[in-house]
Amino acid sequence: MSPELEAAALFLERFGSKAPIVVQAPGRVSLIGGHTDYNEGFVLPMAIDRRTVIAARPRTDRIVAVSSSDFPDTRFDLGSLERGTGWAEYLKGVAWSMGADSLPGWEGVIVSTVPLGASLSSSAALEVATALTFATLTGQEWDPVEAAVMSSRAEVDWVGVSSGIMDQLISACGLADHAVLIDCRDLTQTPAPVPSDVSVVVLDTGTRRQLTESNYNQRRDECAEAARGFGVASLRDLEMPEVDNPPHGISDVAIRRARHIVGENQRTLAAAAAMHAGDPARLGSLISQAHISLRDNFEVSSPALDAIVEAAQASPGCLAASMTGAGFAGCAIAIVEETAIDSFIRNTEERYRAMTEHTPSLFTCRAASGASVVTTR
Repeated sequence: MSPELEAAALFLERFGSKAPIVVQAPGRVSLIGGHTDYNEGFVLPMAIDRRTVIAARPRTDRIVAVSSSDFPDTRFDLGSLERGTGWAEYLKGVAWSMGADSLPGWEGVIVSTVPLGASLSSSAALEVATALTFATLTGQEWDPVEAAVMSSRAEVDWVGVSSGIMDQLISACGLADHAVLIDCRDLTQTPAPVPSDVSVVVLDTGTRRQLTESNYNQRRDECAEAARGFGVASLRDLEMPEVDNPPHGISDVAIRRARHIVGENQRTLAAAAAMHAGDPARLGSLISQAHISLRDNFEVSSPALDAIVEAAQASPGCLAASMTGAGFAGCAIAIVEETAIDSFIRNTEERYRAMTEHTPSLFTCRAASGASVVTTR
């Protein structure tokens, strides 16, 4: 059963009528462009066919009351928002960012097929779906870029994760059969077609992390420190010759962080060009290089991520493998020849199990469209 049908069925069961509003927002994979978004750089994500669905109806008061297939029920008053803990903070943060005083209450159910904490942007999918729910209830014209900005503000300023805007933007603006090259300085977007003879395979290590409890915010602080040390407003403005000849007194950590960001921006632009040229081998080489830099220069990989990348690279049909998203745990991705998918998945799972004590989950994904209203009544 699709998540849309499941959400509609759960709504009918709980509330005794059909949901007048059903919306969806997808998760994403980042093909390349790790940690460049909050450095005003370039990223190349794609929305995927794993998504968060909200089935809802308006209330006559200002209460938001929601059931989730993954979490306990939550309920809060838009007239007296207070920070707390738990998954409801993402909903409250979006309401706060959109201007809670002008928003109506609603009740509904949430169903998601985006694995939680797996670096596939389950939080961004929830935020964007929530923003679309509020926009639909109030009759606002849907502006996906504006919604992404407000959703990102919710995550940074309400939830407390100092992330960039990539996750929310691709969830709102994804394009079927394409990744999207995003300039995170001005939010311009350039579609990049996914080669037709390869598939993107998600490699879930079976390990999880919480960004607010990880070193993610520390990496952002280190990048800001590195920019100050090199005398630039953002690492986006740095060139590799400057990294190779750093100012006196700058730390080795700052140099490594800068080396990754500058190199990753170059690799990301080259990867988009390779996709436009229909050159999956070149794309694969760049993605594999990105993992090495994320592991060695930015230090956001993990033993499990390194193991599943190694297992994937040793399996038939693999053109590339790299961690995806923030890192520290969660998922990697692989670019795999379409004709080798079954043997690739089987071999990678066997190799990874032999290398670790974790149980992996591997699945193909396709590039999907961004957030949308599924049905209204």
